[in-house]
Amino acid sequence: MSEKRDYYDVLGISKDADDAAIKKAYRQLAKKYHPDVSTEQDAEQKFKEVQEAYEVLSDSQKRAQYDQFGHQANNGQGFNTSGFGGFDFDINDIFSSFFGGGAGGGRQGSGPRRRKGQDIQRRMRVSFEEAVFGAKKKIRVTAHKECPTCHGSGAHSKKDIKTCSKCHGQGTVVVEQQSLFGRTRTQTACPVCGGTGKEITKKCNTCNGEGVVSKNKEIEVSIPAGIDSGQQIRLEGYGHKGHNGGPAGDLYILFEVKNHEIFERHGDDVVVHMPITITQATLGDSIKVPTPHGNVKLKVPAGTQNNTRFRLRGKGVPNVRTKQKGDEHVIIEVVIPTKLSRQQTKLFEELDKTDLTENESFFDKIKNFIKK
Repeated sequence: MSEKRDYYDVLGISKDADDAAIKKAYRQLAKKYHPDVSTEQDAEQKFKEVQEAYEVLSDSQKRAQYDQFGHQANNGQGFNTSGFGGFDFDINDIFSSFFGGGAGGGRQGSGPRRRKGQDIQRRMRVSFEEAVFGAKKKIRVTAHKECPTCHGSGAHSKKDIKTCSKCHGQGTVVVEQQSLFGRTRTQTACPVCGGTGKEITKKCNTCNGEGVVSKNKEIEVSIPAGIDSGQQIRLEGYGHKGHNGGPAGDLYILFEVKNHEIFERHGDDVVVHMPITITQATLGDSIKVPTPHGNVKLKVPAGTQNNTRFRLRGKGVPNVRTKQKGDEHVIIEVVIPTKLSRQQTKLFEELDKTDLTENESFFDKIKNFIKK
């Protein structure tokens, strides 16, 4: 498909659907389009589309980002369809209930689970111009990556790995507990091997048996045009290494936009205060006004009052999702002179003798009230 469809449309649900409705829709569509059983045309492609939609909408954080930014929230990094929203979730668990086994000859039984790695969040401070027009900036992050010596096994050598004696390679054990409702049986990660299904007799000297090492990496971040303070984007796969072959976590970039010296930002709109003289306000003038996109001319009508607001359409900030630009609001500030020459003082005194008001203006009402 050349263009991504809306994830809510993919699952056939409303935008206010709860978690139960999302999961139910996913299960139905996953069963319908699974390549092993579906006779639908393009079943495999549709199945991947359903997986991708579920991955985002089943995760509250990713869903919030998608609702705000659309597909731009992913910043063009692609989606991971093997792990769903950071949950310990296996697609074969669903198809086991559907077809009595794993999907496509996948894993059978309850072996060690693949788990997504932890996410990382970093703050990035950007200028007003970078937020308006977008930019590329580099950021350094420290993440847990696969140990280059043992390749993630945590062992000194292959000979130093054996099947876990407690769970016999399953990665999980069944624990019985006494509760108010009687004895309960729950399945949990094996406490000996930590869910890997393997025991290490001699640890790797580089990672001390952890299978991961901390690694600094410089990442180039594409800042979307229109980003604002408090908004964030997700870079998939730049987080910590996954467990048991699971996908790496994601990197979330939280933005803080610096204030501009003359522009005030209000969502997608900007505000600028423009000073003019009494003469310009009285007689009118054509003035040059700065905008984020360059200077424009604004016609100020004769008799313009202080705090009069003009709108310049499309001269604001592009919406990070729709790309449609907001407006610029120009607030006129009539500057009252504080120092006058003798000639200027006489001119103002002569002007004061002239009645510049019309009819019973608010100015007249004030003067009449004072006389009383």
